[in-house]
Amino acid sequence: MDVDYSGYKYFLFDKQGRTMTVTMNRPDQLNAMTWDMHEESSRIFYDLGMDHSIDVVIFTGAGRAFSAGGDIVGMKMMYEDTEMFDRSINEAKKVVFGILDCEKIIIAKVNGDAVGLGATMALFCDIIFAADHARFGDPHVKVGLAAGDGGAVIWPQAIGYARAKEYLLTGDLIAAKDAEAMGLINYAVPAGELDAKVDAFAKKIGSGAMKSIKYTKTAINIGLKQLAHTMMDTCMAYEALTNRSQDHLEAINAFSEKRKPKFTGL
Repeated sequence: MDVDYSGYKYFLFDKQGRTMTVTMNRPDQLNAMTWDMHEESSRIFYDLGMDHSIDVVIFTGAGRAFSAGGDIVGMKMMYEDTEMFDRSINEAKKVVFGILDCEKIIIAKVNGDAVGLGATMALFCDIIFAADHARFGDPHVKVGLAAGDGGAVIWPQAIGYARAKEYLLTGDLIAAKDAEAMGLINYAVPAGELDAKVDAFAKKIGSGAMKSIKYTKTAINIGLKQLAHTMMDTCMAYEALTNRSQDHLEAINAFSEKRKPKFTGL
């Protein structure tokens, strides 16, 4: 099946052989998610999954960051219009399930910081390479939101509950080398070597017995898919609750006013 990618505004596509490089393309805003970009993210992995001309996907970001996650303008819009947030819930689930359901081998090439939803998308990929200056974090709590869009699912599976709770409850960022050491990602490499390392791994995977490799990935993901399906509705419901909180509004206002938020727990 031929897939038409021309309708995507915020993603670039470059196919070399049977490997497709997909690049989030909002570099001036650190690839933070706009409303439209979030919608595109919810269907992109389904389209990639239906593209029978490719076996491997390299997923990366343009510019200095992989993705800064949520866009503060979008957060303000969704605070003021809760119907927008409600519609985003289904999209958020499809982002996670799209990655898990895609039979292609997905390599995250984390060229810079991966934060919030950006980190979630990277961590749900099959293999994660990062430039050693990159940082990973899920700072939902720092903007007064529950970590609902997948972080609560994937972080404990990657690094255990004790460490996952520490980073999800504080929102602190982790340097790529530390992320590698604790098993959150596969490799942290010098930025100048990132492209070559990822390309070499893509060629290694792509030259293998692809049917067996894809089915092995599918088998491994069964438990993770079951977990995500049991958790995501509740996780997003908690995030929706905090979307209406005074602390979240305070975080939005503080960002706009370039000051630190003063949270009250409300």
